[in-house]
Amino acid sequence: MKAYDDGPRLLADVGGTNARFALETGPRSIEAVAVLRCDDFENLHAAIRAYLTQVADVVGRYGPVRHAAIAIANPVDGDVVNMVNRHWSFSVEAVRAEAALETLLVENDFAALAMALPHLDSGQYRQVGSGVGQRGRPLGLIGPGTGLGVAGLIPIGPGWVPLPSEAGHATFAPADDVEVDLLRALWNERGHVSCERLLSGSGLEAIHRVLSGSDLPAHEITRAALDGDSAVCIEAVMRFCAILGTVAGNVALAFGATGGVYIGGGIVPRFGALFDRSPFRARFEDKGRMNSFVAPIPTYLITEKYPAFPGISAMLAERLVSQQ
Repeated sequence: MKAYDDGPRLLADVGGTNARFALETGPRSIEAVAVLRCDDFENLHAAIRAYLTQVADVVGRYGPVRHAAIAIANPVDGDVVNMVNRHWSFSVEAVRAEAALETLLVENDFAALAMALPHLDSGQYRQVGSGVGQRGRPLGLIGPGTGLGVAGLIPIGPGWVPLPSEAGHATFAPADDVEVDLLRALWNERGHVSCERLLSGSGLEAIHRVLSGSDLPAHEITRAALDGDSAVCIEAVMRFCAILGTVAGNVALAFGATGGVYIGGGIVPRFGALFDRSPFRARFEDKGRMNSFVAPIPTYLITEKYPAFPGISAMLAERLVSQQ
């Protein structure tokens, strides 16, 4: 595959826990993927510097990095970014200058992931439940991880436009008595209870805590549920999936996502077969008078390990064309 004439492009997907980096050496040619723990670095530039040092041999083969694009788990509005789920705060222009880049594009991570959806092939996602998507119609995206990301993808002419949102912070609405108890417990702890308070790593822990009265890390809850070692851990995972189904159904309604709703993030793929047996799909369709609208909409679980890279790459390519 032909390499870019102006050198490799730096791509990054920065979340609250990990920062994933890669070099795009040519169109759709991704190399040198590395995952760095955000806790190991004081700021974003330090993480970028560490990665570029780590892949110096690759950079040496293709030439210096002049252009970069970062998908970040945060709203992006203007030059200054203050991360919600991490203490990092930075000026995009200052980081560009410090890293000696000609171009630095910073976009919301779920806008980038939404842009990746049309580029995913059938081996990078799988359908959960029934439904057939309508071609050329809006797509929805939801993903629990350190936080809860939500975005839409809207067809415009021959292409697509991502619609980032902060809908993960919308107020949580319970669907039964158990969820009323969850809401009441979290009210007492935090006041306002968003969907993210339940649909995230800490949210799975909170669900388990309310159900069991004990604390357990999210990865241990998932392991115990998968192993069948704990009925309450299984219940916590199933409840997580049920709530996710309701909120994913809300995303379908909000965006009119008759093309399909995709599930990203790092948590759900770890549930394996438990997710398929969960109430997710039933709760997705349970929309009262709007059941007939939601039921035909397919839901897909993204299985690709680094799905944001093709999306942020496409956004960077558009930026570079516009600068010519």
